[in-house]
Amino acid sequence: MTDSAPDTGPDDLQCSARGCRADAVWALRWNNPKIHTPDRRKIWFACDEHRESLSAFLDRRDFLKDVVPVADRDTPAKDEG
Repeated sequence: MTDSAPDTGPDDLQCSARGCRADAVWALRWNNPKIHTPDRRKIWFACDEHRESLSAFLDRRDFLKDVVPVADRDTPAKDEG
């Protein structure tokens, strides 16, 4: 499950970095194990410029699960079945 709107296409999504209005290229799928069930995935979107910084922020907190192209954001990860 994701938090993206079902009718939102990749061309309508913007980077989640503060102040960035670039088109999203990457979907950073994450979860906070203290408040989310293990199968829950939240999504931050990233442009090429902000992919590393947003990924690093989530990874430092052990929240980052995977990074996929925006078009694949609703595809389950290989280990999710």
